[in-house]
Amino acid sequence: MSRRVLIVTHGGRPEAVAALSEAVRELTEAGFEVALHDDDLAESFGDHMAAARAREGVTESEAVMVLGGDGTILRAAELTHGTGVPLLGVNLGHVGFLAESERDDLRQAVRRLAARDYEVEERAVVDVAVHLPGEDTPRTGWALNEATVEKARRERMVEVGIAVDGRPLSSFGCDGVVMSTATGSTAHAFSAGGPVMWPEVDGVLLVPLSAHALFARPLVIGPRSTYTVKVLERSPVPAVLTCDGRRRIDLPVGSWVEVRRGALPLRFARLSPAPFTDRLVSKFSLPVVGWRELAANRPGHRTEQGPRDDAAHEKEA
Repeated sequence: MSRRVLIVTHGGRPEAVAALSEAVRELTEAGFEVALHDDDLAESFGDHMAAARAREGVTESEAVMVLGGDGTILRAAELTHGTGVPLLGVNLGHVGFLAESERDDLRQAVRRLAARDYEVEERAVVDVAVHLPGEDTPRTGWALNEATVEKARRERMVEVGIAVDGRPLSSFGCDGVVMSTATGSTAHAFSAGGPVMWPEVDGVLLVPLSAHALFARPLVIGPRSTYTVKVLERSPVPAVLTCDGRRRIDLPVGSWVEVRRGALPLRFARLSPAPFTDRLVSKFSLPVVGWRELAANRPGHRTEQGPRDDAAHEKEA
């Protein structure tokens, strides 16, 4: 029985076309049957039939290889969510936080895949339920990185109420609210001033966006708790919910969104045992050695007491 790999890539980029050609060649030589998926079939929020159609053929694959940046990996996640098939990301983008391999290591990645020399890591997602005015049944979705409630019009702030486990916590005007997984803590939530969460932290982060309030700090709840964000009746503008920057739904005034840790994690093929700390340092180019330490090691460095005056020293003696 032949082994099968599905490739997802960004077909419009020249570097992706070149990487695709090499990947197909290397996978074929390694004995894999290769299938391609290059349609940008973003599922609509709550349209689970569209998701099922997009995933056709995924379950027959041993892995899904993604050639691109984090955006392409998020697109591929729509194919594998709920299937148990692992994603193997080869970074062709800028940061590539979700990717496991770089472009120059593509051949080695194929060899490791062929030898089944990789670990499978599970990353939690968030499940999202949207309650719209006049509808009895909520519309459901999910996100790997984050679910974001934002104002639908730029000229005014949206008024939201925040609750945890059904208990009111705070309300304020803001540009929006980001609710992210630990995986998404280095994405939109990070740019909004939220903390970095290590992948094994089993919690959901909430970060307000430009909130007009005294208490509008990032929050982290546990895996059995739920955030509720309501677009208050007094809000001058409606809102919009976006999941992973791809799936969206309008939120009229009076709508509310529930976000909790998801039941079905996503699976990633990991080639390196390096800890998340090393990935963080590498992707963000963090200065492990600070400028003060670098300066102290330079020839002729002056201490905080200043240069030694030998003549004055002899006079004192």
